[in-house]
Amino acid sequence: MAINDDATLVVGSGNYLTAPVGTAMPADLLTPTSPWQNVGHTSLEDIFGITSEGGEATTIGSLQNKSLRTKYSARTETMTFTLQQFDTAALKLYFGANAPILPDGSVGVPTDPEPTQAAFLAIFIDGDNHFAFYAPKAEIYRADDMAISDTESLAGLPLGVKPMAYGSNVWTYAITPLGGILTTGATAGSPGSFTPAGADAPANLAAMSSVIASPSTAWTTGQHVVLGDASKAYWNGTAWVAGQAA
Repeated sequence: MAINDDATLVVGSGNYLTAPVGTAMPADLLTPTSPWQNVGHTSLEDIFGITSEGGEATTIGSLQNKSLRTKYSARTETMTFTLQQFDTAALKLYFGANAPILPDGSVGVPTDPEPTQAAFLAIFIDGDNHFAFYAPKAEIYRADDMAISDTESLAGLPLGVKPMAYGSNVWTYAITPLGGILTTGATAGSPGSFTPAGADAPANLAAMSSVIASPSTAWTTGQHVVLGDASKAYWNGTAWVAGQAA
């Protein structure tokens, strides 16, 4: 692995957003548009974390080799951050999506709470760099007990986000790497290639919106490029389309 100064990260600011389950990652992470919605103010100290359960290793052997293979159990991961707004939407994220709104406008705490299911996006900004975690489907619910410990800092609602497999995906969440080369063009082929040389494949079809196709006429049968999520896309003469040209 080569040393890459541009791949280091010091978080200067960030945002946490939700959208309906299955919503694609926005093409422009710095200006995500509807249906993505910001969850609100979050902690400056407890910015973000990932905890996990499972992943235990079991050594499998034979009579000839006692340590032939290692098998790992499934691992469940939870992203954590602290929300510092106490409006209705925030309280329902913490206490449960089924928390009822009572006649006086207060939020009732349900006896059998249900987590909120949504697509989730965490974006961190470091100068000209930006870095994101994206889950097309996740369950959001309280991660820890709430405590208001003093009168000098903002109170918070500790939230946990559990990414879940969506559809036929073999992954639960995606992370955008730092230090890569931005794709500006795509050349037809079977598969085609991205330009400039060494450019990272766009994350998904939505991320192809600013990529210039070569040729600019409709690509011919079988031509396509492979995107970062392993899906295919091709240019139909006017727009990027999922799949390969027929």
